[in-house]
Amino acid sequence: CHTTTDHHIAGRIYTNPAVATRKSLIEDDLAPKITCVSCHSAEPHKNDSKMNDHTDVVSCQACHIPKYARVNPTKMWWDWTKAGKMKDGKPYVEKGPFGKPVYKSIKGEFRWEKNVVPEYFWSNGSQTSTTINDVIDPAQIVKVSHPVGDKTDPEARIFPFKLHRGKQPYDKVHKKLLAPLLSGKNGYWTTFDMNDAIEHGNKTLGIPYSGEFDYVETTYAFPITHMVAPKENALNCTQCHIRENSRLASITELYMPGRDKSNLFDTIGWLSIFGACVGVLLHGLGRFFMRNGKED
Repeated sequence: CHTTTDHHIAGRIYTNPAVATRKSLIEDDLAPKITCVSCHSAEPHKNDSKMNDHTDVVSCQACHIPKYARVNPTKMWWDWTKAGKMKDGKPYVEKGPFGKPVYKSIKGEFRWEKNVVPEYFWSNGSQTSTTINDVIDPAQIVKVSHPVGDKTDPEARIFPFKLHRGKQPYDKVHKKLLAPLLSGKNGYWTTFDMNDAIEHGNKTLGIPYSGEFDYVETTYAFPITHMVAPKENALNCTQCHIRENSRLASITELYMPGRDKSNLFDTIGWLSIFGACVGVLLHGLGRFFMRNGKED
């Protein structure tokens, strides 16, 4: 999957689309970036399969990676507001049910999960990022990294993502994320003084700091491409095309049969059923009277 050209390794590209044109290796065996369709083509299922009609909207990964972290747990939450607690005046580590740390004095609180159902977003292969130079709205969840794409983007498909959540410091005056110094004699892991660590960290980067900080909730979206499950574990139709608890409940930009309700479509459907019933009834009555007429 990770092809190379002059030692440049293809893979996930955040600032540029990962797939400028969706070519199969059958069409171009020198394609520099490899995706599922590069080997399996855009119609990977049997010719009469309805699933082939989905590949212009839904990525292969969306159906074939029903869950991630199926073997090893993955970190889903990191809360810096809880950092700095001590036991007997010393930093400590507390481990949870997976044997992973759920608390570290130097980093805060964590939450780990296994067999996680992905979250789904439109993606054309690019990621947008929020850096310490960007102004944020602390009243909203800050998307530190998020996929780019929507229904109108011909290169976008619905992809599965791991959405890591957390809380991290930001500048209350400048409305920007902060970069506290962590290691070294002036780092937070030594002093446990977040304000001082921020001053040293931002100064090192040459970024102004107002001296006032608070914490803001953030998310970081990780695209999921590995951990493809055996084909018998792929999603079935009713896991998305269902009114309650649809996998794609967050994808609201398109009408999805079975999940969405449309008064217009429902009316047309019921009229079609009613018309069919009336047609069958009239046809039956016609045959009945015609047969009786011949017998007379």
